[in-house]
Amino acid sequence: MDTPSETIGRHDRPNIESSQSGIHWAAILGGAAAAAAISLILIPLGSALGFASFSVFTADAEDALEVGAGLAIWLVVMQWLSSGVGGYLAGRMRVKWADLHSDEVFFRDTAHGFLSWAIASLFMAFLYISAAGSVLQTASNVAAGAAENDRLAYNAESLFRGATTPSADASAEAGRIIAQGMADSTVTPADRAYLVRQVMARTGVAQPEAEARVNAAVTNAEAAKKKAAEAAEKAREAMVALHFGLCLSLLVGAFIASVAAALGGRLRDKH
Repeated sequence: MDTPSETIGRHDRPNIESSQSGIHWAAILGGAAAAAAISLILIPLGSALGFASFSVFTADAEDALEVGAGLAIWLVVMQWLSSGVGGYLAGRMRVKWADLHSDEVFFRDTAHGFLSWAIASLFMAFLYISAAGSVLQTASNVAAGAAENDRLAYNAESLFRGATTPSADASAEAGRIIAQGMADSTVTPADRAYLVRQVMARTGVAQPEAEARVNAAVTNAEAAKKKAAEAAEKAREAMVALHFGLCLSLLVGAFIASVAAALGGRLRDKH
């Protein structure tokens, strides 16, 4: 049995802990670099396989769904491979911790794997968002805007076919009127009547023919607007599916990296 003096002396002794950090950043950064490099290899490979799986001449909605599902599966596979290698290296290459409980060693190893995955994921996100996101968005906006302008110009110019006087200004004005009507969901009766008068004055056709041309131009513009809305809705659904797949793949990557780091750390201590 301890004497009072021995008990006091034990409690008065300082709690000695290692001054070395529990995080080995060199191993973590090395694992993250490996994971990012493997991702850079697998992402273009997946894109190539996806583009090779269909033809633009025969593509339909089912092909788009298949490509989306394949992309989600590939993201999971990519995270599995890259995070597994990166996490294993982060656990295997860290320093050996002496005089630590096995539970603490296991926690530190899984933390190393998780941090390695996190750094690699942040690097890849920054790389692709900064390099590809703005370019793709700009190209998409330019292409969509050019196509929409071409459709409006075509509709407007079709109103004045057969005119004996130049109709460039009238076509531009008609295009603006129809575009405003599409923005407001309908072309007002006053605007329709104005367009009918312009068509009659510049082409010499009778009022029924002018009204038919105006109605056809407005109908075509409405159909184009509806088609664009349907395409936007399909794109939204595809983006929802893509983001769910991306979220799942990242969760899989975090789990695999942590498990692989624990395995690598256990082998490091064994050997």
